[in-house]
Amino acid sequence: MRYDWMDEYLMKKRAVTKDLQAEWNWIRYKIGDRMFAAILLDDNDNKPVYINLKLEPAEGEFLRGQYSDIIPGYYSDKRCWNSVMPDGEVPDELLRGLLDKSYRLVLRGFSKKKQREILGLSVCGTDCSACYCRDMCAGCNEACGKVFHMPEGQACPIYACCVGKHRYATCAECADMPCDLWRAARDPSYSDEAFEASIAERMGNLQGV
Repeated sequence: MRYDWMDEYLMKKRAVTKDLQAEWNWIRYKIGDRMFAAILLDDNDNKPVYINLKLEPAEGEFLRGQYSDIIPGYYSDKRCWNSVMPDGEVPDELLRGLLDKSYRLVLRGFSKKKQREILGLSVCGTDCSACYCRDMCAGCNEACGKVFHMPEGQACPIYACCVGKHRYATCAECADMPCDLWRAARDPSYSDEAFEASIAERMGNLQGV
């Protein structure tokens, strides 16, 4: 297979797991419990025969008209799934972009709260498993933004804006990220340098999704 970077690329995506569906002989890449990409292997010698990924129907139809190496999804719902020849002429950068779209499309099929749970991120991109407050905080998602450092019964203003006002899954959906609310909710224990580093880290977590 010419796309020998694919496994490493996909496994670096947040919350991705993979397994081998032995009955089909497919290597499946999942977000949550749902497949967003697969490498279909030949039953005889385990060589890749197709790469399956999901796209919006109109985009899939357009691309199949542009590239002979993209066909309706093999053994899949042909309206949404597409198969890419593993040794064809689809450019690497295009395939990376299509895999990114498939990942996001399947992720966004979950409820917004479930998306945050799967990713392990708060609305502002904090990795709850790595947060120094995890021993004293139930978590942004679990507490519906009413985290320990806010007045009782009151949600963090970032959460209130993102979820309550705009109905976003995370701040990544907002063109103003990071907005003034991010700076207003600054942890006072952070130095200027540490605070800017935390913003960069959180943005990186969200932009990688």
